[in-house]
Amino acid sequence: MTDQTEVVHSLDNDELIELYRAAGFGGRVGWGRKAAVLVIDMAGTWTEPEAMIGSDLRGVTAEIKRVLDAARAAEAPVIFTTMAYDPSFSDVTKVSRLKTPHAEKMIRGQASAQVIPELERRPDEALIEKPRASAFRNTNLVSVLVDQGVDTVVIVGCSTSGCIRSTAESAVDLGFHALVPREAVGDRSASAHVANLFDIDQRYADVVGVDDVIAHFAERD
Repeated sequence: MTDQTEVVHSLDNDELIELYRAAGFGGRVGWGRKAAVLVIDMAGTWTEPEAMIGSDLRGVTAEIKRVLDAARAAEAPVIFTTMAYDPSFSDVTKVSRLKTPHAEKMIRGQASAQVIPELERRPDEALIEKPRASAFRNTNLVSVLVDQGVDTVVIVGCSTSGCIRSTAESAVDLGFHALVPREAVGDRSASAHVANLFDIDQRYADVVGVDDVIAHFAERD
């Protein structure tokens, strides 16, 4: 058994990757028949560094735009998410507000809950308001995907340690192929980002490069 005090969770840690492979983790799910892009929580609440849970995601935004350009050229579905609650907070539990007080900053209708304009969301690209970290939890996302014949989701956005990880876990639980382009997801904590990318890759989704995703969509353009 590896000395747990020496473990560094990183996609570059070949020794740890081999340890997980030997334990039966880290298989590849690959691409299915039809892919959609899920753009997770790229709204002002998360992308404005001065916001309570905001961080500098300019580099991530640029990589997401590259993915979106390729997906749109291939006429692949694109779906956005955000989180927002009624000003009365009647639709969010007290426990959630106690554990994550930032929920009280996510008010329905405010500009901070809107998708950032840089991503140029189109009228036919669904916007799903999710109450929890996973884009699948208590939303109609599955219905939207099934209706369009989608069996593969490319998950981009933020945050790697929260909503990205949770969405990837739900995707595999529901039988969807899931891929996470590493350059197109971000987190306010660099260490949390790296550690969770490793766990996502071993347990829930294939962590790949943005160029790999672009190449896949180009084959279907």
